[in-house]
Amino acid sequence: MRAGAHLEAVYFDARASDDAHSPSGAALSAAAAAGVRLIELADGVLDRVSDAVTPQPVLAVATLPDTDLASMPATGFVLVLADVRDPGNLGTAIRAADAAGAAAVVACGQCVDVFNPKTLRATAGSVFHLPVLVAPTLRETVDALHASSRTVLGAVVAGGEALWHATLDAGASVVIGAEATGLRDEDLELLDGTLTIEMAGRAESLNAGVAAALVCFEALRRRADPSAAGPTI
Repeated sequence: MRAGAHLEAVYFDARASDDAHSPSGAALSAAAAAGVRLIELADGVLDRVSDAVTPQPVLAVATLPDTDLASMPATGFVLVLADVRDPGNLGTAIRAADAAGAAAVVACGQCVDVFNPKTLRATAGSVFHLPVLVAPTLRETVDALHASSRTVLGAVVAGGEALWHATLDAGASVVIGAEATGLRDEDLELLDGTLTIEMAGRAESLNAGVAAALVCFEALRRRADPSAAGPTI
């Protein structure tokens, strides 16, 4: 609600209304003040309609936000997730992009549904804080980014420019590929360059969500200090 999402209705059970000062009670009070329809459910019903093992005592139905590429902001850093299949990874990446002040996130190709319940929970609300856009293919995404004069870089396990030295200004965007295969050769041909997160240990690669977080916060660091650059390992 604070992010401007439109709520169709809020469902709750007695646990939520027992304490008006609890987070659930405060949420119900805010929803009522905003004129949202409140529906109390019988004991145990919420447990059956929610997909969570131990659901919260409040469940809201919200209007889906716009996910069209045409809604991409004209400026600012953009994180692209291509073929990321794990809902936790996708949600973590969206949350990290939000925390690092990215302008938008694009999920393209065979990505898991942005509104998958597990993805939504992993975003911890960040899906409402910044544009999260959906595109059928990486090619369409890159075309849209190029149309807004952005540079598009791809994260690769090895062989790219070190992340700590890559150009990550407000006109940059970075693509994170699928967990198992990364970016394919035909994907790389669409991009303006590649970057690599240098590692000192023996791990072969990083979790997609972790890689996305590192990229987003390095981009934030550069925006704060454009001259900043870290050492090469």
